[in-house]
Amino acid sequence: MNVVKNENLILTGWGYAEYVVSAAAVYKALDSRADVCGVSRRRLPEFLSELSEERSAPKWKRIYLLGVSLGGAPDVLADALAKLKTKKVSVTWISALEMPEGLHELLKGLLDVRFFDSSLLEAVGQTFGVDVRPFMPFLKPMGTGNPRDRSPDIREYFSLIATAQFYYRNYQDESLYATTARYLANGVRPCAWEANVKGAVEHYDRYGGRELLGKSRVITTLQDRINRVAAHEHARVLILGESGTGKETVAQQIHTKSPRWKMPFVSFNCASVTKDLLEDRFFGHERGAFTNAVERTDGLFLQADGGTLFLDEIGEMPIEVQSLLLRVLEGGRFMRVGGREEIKCDVRLVTATNRDLPALVRDGKFREDLYQRLNVVQLRTPSLREHMEDIPVIANAWWRKFHNNRLLREEQVAALMDYDYPGNVRELVNILDRATALEEDDFALLMREHKEMNAGRMGGLELKSGRVPDKLEDAIRLHIRRIYEKYGQNLTRAAEVLGVSRNTVRKYL
Repeated sequence: MNVVKNENLILTGWGYAEYVVSAAAVYKALDSRADVCGVSRRRLPEFLSELSEERSAPKWKRIYLLGVSLGGAPDVLADALAKLKTKKVSVTWISALEMPEGLHELLKGLLDVRFFDSSLLEAVGQTFGVDVRPFMPFLKPMGTGNPRDRSPDIREYFSLIATAQFYYRNYQDESLYATTARYLANGVRPCAWEANVKGAVEHYDRYGGRELLGKSRVITTLQDRINRVAAHEHARVLILGESGTGKETVAQQIHTKSPRWKMPFVSFNCASVTKDLLEDRFFGHERGAFTNAVERTDGLFLQADGGTLFLDEIGEMPIEVQSLLLRVLEGGRFMRVGGREEIKCDVRLVTATNRDLPALVRDGKFREDLYQRLNVVQLRTPSLREHMEDIPVIANAWWRKFHNNRLLREEQVAALMDYDYPGNVRELVNILDRATALEEDDFALLMREHKEMNAGRMGGLELKSGRVPDKLEDAIRLHIRRIYEKYGQNLTRAAEVLGVSRNTVRKYL
């Protein structure tokens, strides 16, 4: 953090728009004579302890804690507050949530507590006597409220708030958070934003829509592996997983957290064009290379030069075209269609598939040498069935974004949990999208309708053929699928009827 001359420090939390908006209101109430910094519950005791241990005169005389929970390392927090008090630094805690149990006596007399049974922004207004109504629109998602109450720049401010949070989570950049509070407080219009701020918002608009959510073991393990492999900017990554599990999200995270994050991220689905067009899409063409080639074009490798190229459904690539990809991976050079000069490029390649690539190699449908080139680091995106405990986190994150920061009710979450999501996270989001579009509040009804809509969609070929599979394993799988669909895709009920465990049913599904 930079050395500053302001005597006021505003410490606020991360993750909620209300934090930075409330910080902006305090910043305005203090006539801009303050510094703003985001801090987590875990980091707060350590942060204040570092301030209290400094031998020089305190940088700030007054510290305002906005909505930050005091639950992290209470003893360290109490010791830091006591030392700051001896240095004549006042600390004020403003919150719309009560102090964690057991802290009242420990922190008594060490900080000024301003608790209000209202929103954090309203608590700030009552504490400082500032009109917070101009800040209210920044807490309401687009599409809610009276459109006349919104300025033409409101969407830009929403993007800026999200950008500041995104930059902290992914790049540990705290400066944009303070800038956001300052812009909100002073009503700085988007046309007057600094170039680096505009660039950050553009970067977020492109890359910020996909982040891995969840606290389960499989997700935290995947996040850890992403963080480790992202730092090695030349290592190729092969992502395996079912459809709808977020393979492109993982690819974007690898790019976003890598040294290449300021360079392009280009995504391409290998099954989207015919084999005759793949060479042109990969490498581009020269003017006159073929009929209608009226100008030179750049292919995917040049578009992604310096950044990351993500090739989805790599298992669908025709074997006749695989040699072209292998050639550029071996030498880092290629020629445009119709070209005569080699072009050098620096691209990190990330690929993904839901196919069994080793089986394709054995069947002669995928080149083994290409497979070895792509399979440097292998990551697997887990199915939603493997981390059902993350459904509340994923669902509430989506719901808050489109429903004015509201969380789902317990019975709504319970209804979402009573399903195994063969379509994975994509299917969960579709259900929430349907609930929003239909304004459906009864999630039990919503899920019943969803199960009816999708009954029988699996195992369609076997059912139509009217034949029992020859292999015992396939026959068991078909029978379990039929029972599962018969009982409304209720995993527990299907297991009871079949007389087996839930894990057995899940295995065959």
